[in-house]
Amino acid sequence: MPLSHYDKKGRARMVDVSTKPATHRTAEANAFVAMSPKVLKALPRNPKGNPLEIARFAGIQAAKRTSELIPMCHPLPLTHIEVTTKIAKGGIEIRASAATTAPTGVEMEALTAASITALTIYDMCKALDKGIVIREVRLEKKTGGKSGDYSRSGG
Repeated sequence: MPLSHYDKKGRARMVDVSTKPATHRTAEANAFVAMSPKVLKALPRNPKGNPLEIARFAGIQAAKRTSELIPMCHPLPLTHIEVTTKIAKGGIEIRASAATTAPTGVEMEALTAASITALTIYDMCKALDKGIVIREVRLEKKTGGKSGDYSRSGG
């Protein structure tokens, strides 16, 4: 199966979605920011402000700007973005969800939101530990579109 972002001559291109119907589409993505117990304990006292709340706002903003960051992404009329962060054993769990009614999906918006949320947590906490690790940025599920639904868990 050929990749859709290349033309017949192998040049990168933005896919023409003008003939596809606008349908309701959703996507959820996760990320994990691994950090030491020392950094986790210091989160509420960060002099730059609450890093988890600032990171959440950054993720929401990033989702709205995905097409400016990823060259072949279509600008989408997002109808919903939600980013949550949760302190967990060994770090911070991030969950991002996006929705639209459009001719193409919102997977990249959800992944961008999760990624930028993670990067913002790193930025807010790097003074305490440069060894923070961002990992497991992944699509968890999506609904809608020609390719149908997808769920990492299979359910």
